[in-house]
Amino acid sequence: MKKIAWLVLFSLLVSTLSFGAFAAEDLSMSALKLTTNSDGSQEYSVTLQILMFMTALSFIPAAVIMMTSFTRIVVVMAILRQAFGLQQTPSNQVIIGLTLFMTLFIMTPVYNQINEVAIQPYIADQLTSVEAIDKGKVPLRAFMLEQTRLKDLDTLASMAGIEAVDQPTDLPMRVIIPAFIISELKTAFQIGFILFIPFLIIDLVVASILMAMGMMMLSPMIVSLPFKLMLFVLVDGWNLVIGTIATSYGLGT
Repeated sequence: MKKIAWLVLFSLLVSTLSFGAFAAEDLSMSALKLTTNSDGSQEYSVTLQILMFMTALSFIPAAVIMMTSFTRIVVVMAILRQAFGLQQTPSNQVIIGLTLFMTLFIMTPVYNQINEVAIQPYIADQLTSVEAIDKGKVPLRAFMLEQTRLKDLDTLASMAGIEAVDQPTDLPMRVIIPAFIISELKTAFQIGFILFIPFLIIDLVVASILMAMGMMMLSPMIVSLPFKLMLFVLVDGWNLVIGTIATSYGLGT
């Protein structure tokens, strides 16, 4: 009886897989295809566009983090928290939330350009999906190139086997994106270094005073923390930090 049950189950499984294979073949023939319009442009079928969009959703977090101002802001905030000597204040949720809203604020002009040249014409059926993607890349590529150092572009281009181009915009996105990330990290560390110096000086002064008073068992970090907080509040530190980050992207200049 058990052998008969297993044979029946195996037959049903084979039938189901066979039907699924034939159905998938018919679907690929009718839905997953690239059509050529009368003007010579090419357009993906609606089903394929939906499939590409759903696949692209998994890359949105990476795009938000690596192709926008998110990286620079979150690194600066992490270094600033370390300069205070605080491990959990502000919390990670606060830092990520502030970084996301600052990223939205800084990237709004770029999004407006993409919406104007690509999204709205595509919604109005004035552009195909391929043309919309090509036009939508232009403002984002221009933003990344403005923040990318030529040295980083040359390094990545040489590693990719690209010898020479007429202008940086001719480089492919696979070269521009990693070069932009490297430049963002370098800029973030430069800003973080400048922010770290005043707090380091306070730590050194407090440590020297405690050493001179013979209070070697008392942690300088505990004593210097109120002074660092007071200094940061007196100089309106959050305004300066946010203003510096926004100015580094050309906003407010």
